[in-house]
Amino acid sequence: MSDVSGFELRALMARVPSVEKVMASTEFVALLAEYGRTQVLGAVREALDNWRAGAQSGDVSVSALDVAQLKSAVEAALRQRNESRLRSVFNLTGTVLHTNLGRALLPDEAVQAVMKALTQPANLEFDLGTGKRGDRDDLIDDLICELTGAEAATVVNNNAAAVLLTLSALASKKEVIVSRGELVEIGGAFRIPDIMSRAGAKLREVGTTNRTHLKDYDEAIGPQTALLMKVHASNYAISGFTKEVALDEIAPLAHARGLAVAVDLGSGTLVDLSQWGLPRETTVRETIEAGADLVTFSGDKLLGGPQAGLIVGRRDLIAKIKKHPLKRALRVGKLTLAALEPVLQLYRAPERLTERLTTLRLLTRPADDIRLAAERVQPALQHAFGERYAVTAEPMFSQIGSGALPVDVLPSYGLVVRMADGKRAGRQLLALEKMLREMARPVIGRIADDALRLDLRCLEAADEAQLIEQLKGARA
Repeated sequence: MSDVSGFELRALMARVPSVEKVMASTEFVALLAEYGRTQVLGAVREALDNWRAGAQSGDVSVSALDVAQLKSAVEAALRQRNESRLRSVFNLTGTVLHTNLGRALLPDEAVQAVMKALTQPANLEFDLGTGKRGDRDDLIDDLICELTGAEAATVVNNNAAAVLLTLSALASKKEVIVSRGELVEIGGAFRIPDIMSRAGAKLREVGTTNRTHLKDYDEAIGPQTALLMKVHASNYAISGFTKEVALDEIAPLAHARGLAVAVDLGSGTLVDLSQWGLPRETTVRETIEAGADLVTFSGDKLLGGPQAGLIVGRRDLIAKIKKHPLKRALRVGKLTLAALEPVLQLYRAPERLTERLTTLRLLTRPADDIRLAAERVQPALQHAFGERYAVTAEPMFSQIGSGALPVDVLPSYGLVVRMADGKRAGRQLLALEKMLREMARPVIGRIADDALRLDLRCLEAADEAQLIEQLKGARA
């Protein structure tokens, strides 16, 4: 606490410039032009109030206040207040499709299409052929059907919405038969039983957690049955003594009893990923060909597009889904459609997907390329953390993420930070991780096995130089 006398305090207070003088000063011309009078005026008053409160409380850091000093405080406050809460980060977690970091990155074609839709009117629901109102699904319906082999398609804002809408439209107040081994919960507490309940459908569980047989489905079918449903296991796997009924077994049973089969693929892929050395995943087309009447899947996971939920299948069922009141509530806007169409068009040339589709490019990136990047970044990170820590380039494993092939990993490379003396790091690693998160462009890694790990699979050449430059200016 300061021992400033009452006389000295009154003298300091008397020298505080008035709000009018501050706002009229040349120092504030640029701030007024950038932020507007309303914001600047509020920030000036707040800064003056803070100074007065500090002076009256005896804060020893308080000194005579002039316009230049006040301008610095106001500018910092305005910059912080107007900084976007949604910020670009470096994803060095090792998870390519990271739910918390925005999942799929869009290719340039999609980015340009979104920019165009943002700045120019578009025929979102206008039929250029007839001059009358159109259906926004028509913009990409034919393209989706071409790539999946489905008769019809529609799009909503995510896959959870696609499942909810499908069940609401086709199974309200009726039963849906699902194997107990497929009653999954994925991120955000998305549970199949809960979605069933919200959709007004009645869940009919069959089989056991690890084994379900065709006769279980057969015996469960009754007058109240609306659908048979299969659900992708998403982010978990059952191994050992297991039995799952394949779609090509369930579909004939359902069709013989006059019922439809719906399949929630979760991530969903349009191409066989194994041709690029990635784990095999059933494609949407294969699911349709195996007898599925409806298939739901995501647009922003393995597909590599914007957040969306796609529903494809029989024309009569899609028509019924599109007439449901929830469809309007869950429909996508022009930006999603603008981004989704060019991503889907890339699949017409699958031989070029690893060059043009960002998600696939990251998933198929050679480990040797990532190793070279780690060796280039290592000196800068070592400089930033200092001699107390040892920063080494080491092999590691990435994962696809977002419930897509969760048990499969990809050989990768990255930087590992440990204590140089070999001791356990404990809170020091948390401090380093926090330091990286607080950088101008936050760096997001992970702590595991008493080390801070930065997987560089998602660090492309365009961002590598920026990361190195940022690390050069940092010091733990």
